[in-house]
Amino acid sequence: MTNFSSAGILLDLNYQGITPSQWGLLLEKASQAKIAQRVAAMFAGDILNQSEARPVLHTALRNLSNTPVYVNAQDVMSEVRMVWEKMRILCDECDGITDLIHIGIGGSVFGPELVVRALENLPKTKSRGMRIHFAANIDAEELSRIFKVANPLTTKVIIVSKTFSTTETLMNAIAVKNWLQTNGCSIEHIENCLIAVTANINKANDFGIVKENIFPFWDWVGGRFSVWSAVGLCIALQYGFDVFMEFLKGAHSMDEDFRNIPQERNLPILMALALIHQQRKYGVDAYALIPYANALSLMPLWLQQLEMESHGKRVGHHGDPITYSSPVVFGSVGSNAQHSYFQLLHQGKQIIPVDFVTVIEPMSDIPEAEMHHRVLMANCLAQAQALALGKASDIPNEAYLGGKPSNLILLPKLDAYHLGVLLALYENRAVALGILWGINSFDQPGVELGKQLAKPIDQALQQPGPVECGLIDQITSQRIQFLKGMTPSL
Repeated sequence: MTNFSSAGILLDLNYQGITPSQWGLLLEKASQAKIAQRVAAMFAGDILNQSEARPVLHTALRNLSNTPVYVNAQDVMSEVRMVWEKMRILCDECDGITDLIHIGIGGSVFGPELVVRALENLPKTKSRGMRIHFAANIDAEELSRIFKVANPLTTKVIIVSKTFSTTETLMNAIAVKNWLQTNGCSIEHIENCLIAVTANINKANDFGIVKENIFPFWDWVGGRFSVWSAVGLCIALQYGFDVFMEFLKGAHSMDEDFRNIPQERNLPILMALALIHQQRKYGVDAYALIPYANALSLMPLWLQQLEMESHGKRVGHHGDPITYSSPVVFGSVGSNAQHSYFQLLHQGKQIIPVDFVTVIEPMSDIPEAEMHHRVLMANCLAQAQALALGKASDIPNEAYLGGKPSNLILLPKLDAYHLGVLLALYENRAVALGILWGINSFDQPGVELGKQLAKPIDQALQQPGPVECGLIDQITSQRIQFLKGMTPSL
């Protein structure tokens, strides 16, 4: 049996189809990659993000030990603890708030929204009861829906942007500020209700946010690893600062195991090695995360960014082509997913590994909760078995080949602590994968080109007449003309 536990959760690798001798070779590969040394270097504050010459210290945000963490010979934990105290004070002062609008994009939203939604309907959850709205998309329809239900006089607004220059975030922040002004809010009220989480305090202050409402962010924290910082302030405001600290505690427990447990029993490393084995054996280019927990419905979206923004690359640290990198990540909650794409998982030509995530304790207190949860668990276990073992049949259309690998990740219950453990498990697996693939997991240069091209295109859409810009090609120019009503068709 291949079962391992860490920080209170269980990882079952028995359906990976990896033999003991194959595990031996995989562990040897991990040793050759010096994974333990690289992990230790990350926790020590060494420069792991080489392209941007930065340390990678999101783990410091959840470091609940008394161990100092140094950047440029300065212990950053004093700053982290100051932010914790500032968050705690704000949590004690925010009575009477009916709505909280959290503005950001990418990692500034995916993590916080996942955690807020995961905790909101669990039994015995204590909550401030605010309506929490997440505004990320530049499509104004998203804000329009928020404005229809939020009360401007009892709303707080959190604006999350490391540089305080992200186009989508600033445009949405301006729109929310205008909404407050046109709905009877005084300048003093608006100053009181606006909060910023940023590394650029001056720009936030210029926007109109008073310094006492600005929570610092550091360049050694990547956006997709930032939920543990004041980026997760909405979690603390809704559920209480103690719950937020439980979330950090769970992640810290997983971090301690990641850095201290030998690789042959180390959950993030074993998960990374299993995926690499399936890539080498089957050439897999996709894998699925299926949480059999409706509360975790946003987790696949969170994981898409974590994996594909970290590892969607074709070259390694020194610009050399690499053999393997991130597969396409997709998923949705079970048992809904069974009635969607599981046909392809079972009988399609592709081999697509699956991570099944489930929870032992029911996540509801309705009278039928035990029965519903039993059936949910039965479906989870049945799908994993069917993928692995298949079914023979003389009728080709009814045959299941089997041999489809999967993990089972089992949480004893879903709460802030175990949610922290779970997310840190995948973050640490991402770190391990980057080391094994030879990829910098902490930059994302591929997102910049489209951003750069959007600026001249936006200008061309605003200006009358034909498009005249060397950065815009002929096809895009024709599309701009069509959108401006200057040509009858494409």
